[in-house]
Amino acid sequence: MIPSSLLSIPLVRRATLVVVFLCVTIVNLSARSDWIVLENCRLILNPANDGDSFHVSAGNEEYIFRLYLVDSPETEGMDPGRLVQQAKYFEITVPQAIEVGEVAKAFTRDKLAEPFTVFTRRSDAMGRSKIERLYAFVQTKEGDLGEQLVRNGLARVHGAKAIPPGFSALQPEHQRLQQFEDEAKQEKIGGWGIGVGRLNARSQISNVFTVFKPSTSATRGDNALARDKLPTLSTTPVSSGTPSIAISATPTRAASVAERNAPPSKAIPAVKFDINTATEKELKMIPASGPLWQLELLRRGPFSSADDLKKVNGIGDKKYETIRPYFK
Repeated sequence: MIPSSLLSIPLVRRATLVVVFLCVTIVNLSARSDWIVLENCRLILNPANDGDSFHVSAGNEEYIFRLYLVDSPETEGMDPGRLVQQAKYFEITVPQAIEVGEVAKAFTRDKLAEPFTVFTRRSDAMGRSKIERLYAFVQTKEGDLGEQLVRNGLARVHGAKAIPPGFSALQPEHQRLQQFEDEAKQEKIGGWGIGVGRLNARSQISNVFTVFKPSTSATRGDNALARDKLPTLSTTPVSSGTPSIAISATPTRAASVAERNAPPSKAIPAVKFDINTATEKELKMIPASGPLWQLELLRRGPFSSADDLKKVNGIGDKKYETIRPYFK
C-alpha cells in the first residue's frame, strides 16, 4: 500500500517515489526469504513428532519443523479428513494409513539420530503447538530427508512448495520426488506394499539423495539473525538472489577405511524414561519399539531398575542394548 503522504506530491515526482518505494519493498521481501542454515541440529523426542514434522534443538533454541513438498500419514485421528485423503492416495484403509504413519515416524527418528542440517525461510507451517512450526528442508548425512521418505514409500509428494536452496525452479526437485514415488510404488514398499506385507521393506537400490552445501563465501546477515532470533553460532544465512548452495550429484565424501570399519556411533537420547512410570505413548518414542515388549513391560512392573529390561519377554540382547540408554 502506498503511503498517503505521497498523494500530496506532484504527479511526476510522485511516480518516481512510488517506483523507489516498490523497489525497496521488493528488496525487503527478498531479504525475508533468504535461506537460513542451521547446522548440528538434534531431534528432540516428543510424542507429537511424526514422519514429516518434529521438534528440533538448534543451539539453545527449540523449533518445530515441517518438511516441504512431502506428506507422511498421520499417526493419530486428530485430523480424520486428512487421514482419509492420505489413505485414498495410498489406496489403503485409514487404520493402515496410521500404521504407515507410525513407521514413517520411526524412520525419521532413526535418520535424525545423528546431527543434521536444516534449511528454513521461517515460513509458518501453522502447527497446533505453542512453539512456532516452520517449513524446512532437512538434510541427514545421506541427503534430503523428504526424498528418503518418499523413496521408501513412507510419504507422498504433497504439501507446501518452495524452490529448494540453490535451485532456480521447483520443477527439477518435484520431478525427482515423483520419480522416487513411482519407484517405491512399483517396488511395493512402505505404504504402497502394506497390503502384501511389505510395510517395513526398504529400497534395495543405492539411491543418491540431494545434498545442499552452503559455500564458504556465504555472508552473514546480522539483521536476519536479530529478526529471526536464530542461534548465531549455528546459523548461516544464504542469499536467495545469488544462490551459494551447490547441489551434489554424488555422496558428500567417500568415507575412509577407518571410518567404514569403525563401530556406529550411538546417539545420546534427549529424554530418559522411568521404567516404572513410562506410558505406552512414551515407549513408542524409543527406537526398535514394538507392541509386544511394550505391553509386556507395562503389564509386569514394577521393576527394581531398568536393567530388568533383560527379563522382559520380547527383549533380546540386541534390543536391550538399543533401548537401555532411553531409561534412567
